[in-house]
Amino acid sequence: AALLPKPHQPLPFQPARLEGEGSFAIEAERFMEIVEQAKEHIRAGDVFQMLPSNRYTQKGHVDPLSFYRVLRSKNPSPYLFLLDYEDFSICGSSPEVMVRLTAGEILLRPIAGTRKRGATPQRDHELEQEMLNDPKECAEHLMLVDLGRNDVGRVAKTGTVEVPEMMRVEKYSHVMHMVSDVVARIDEEKDMFDLFRATFTAGTMTGAPKIKAMELIARFEGLKRGFYSGSVGYFSFTGDMDSAIAIRTALIQSDKIVLQAGAGVVADSKPELEELEVRNKLMALMATLKEMEKFSADQPIVVLKERSS
Repeated sequence: AALLPKPHQPLPFQPARLEGEGSFAIEAERFMEIVEQAKEHIRAGDVFQMLPSNRYTQKGHVDPLSFYRVLRSKNPSPYLFLLDYEDFSICGSSPEVMVRLTAGEILLRPIAGTRKRGATPQRDHELEQEMLNDPKECAEHLMLVDLGRNDVGRVAKTGTVEVPEMMRVEKYSHVMHMVSDVVARIDEEKDMFDLFRATFTAGTMTGAPKIKAMELIARFEGLKRGFYSGSVGYFSFTGDMDSAIAIRTALIQSDKIVLQAGAGVVADSKPELEELEVRNKLMALMATLKEMEKFSADQPIVVLKERSS
């Protein structure tokens, strides 16, 4: 009789060994001051919207592959990736496409508007309706859809830019988002590199107008964003490409792990809610760390099902 192949044994799971509590680069009180300062620039007409962010650093040892294995079960997302380099790794579960090109068709999907998931289906529905009816969230979303249309329009065939679906809700393990689709046909004289150049950095990560918003962000945050709000993707020999925005993403080094998230600020933003939004967006990554800390080295990973509603 033929011998059956030996069952595949997964690589051993490595628990996280964290040192104390992590810390934010910007204290909560200072972040709320930044929100107020951003609103002053909005009132002055310098920008219409901007997205300040905050960085969270946790000392300790985290195995990149183990982190990825837990993260993909705790926060299933359209883009899951682990980039393992000599001195660091980048691991993420991004919900947001930056830009995609398939057979000449462009897709850009601005995400703007966030609520945490409710503890019950009823509460989940209430939070969804609260987000959809929040003037601040809707105003921010519409501005970023317009910015996305403008970016795509620079390389699209004239008259093909459309928004077929506006402000639908997508739900993930810890948060829900408001999403729209911007589609177009790429101009015959343009290619995937022109498209990427026209749309990077995503307006949902900076604000509008982009250049002024980025100047203010650099001044307020006081540090380089590095991987955060960048992009992970591929360029194909066929001329197609796909790219995700590097959010819900971690930088893992030998002695620490770095997380980052931001919140969109418009004229009527409330500083305390924007600071809370940053923490809500980091919940899946922070929960992954805490779960890894509890596991023992010989304990199997339990794959969790994503809540769909």
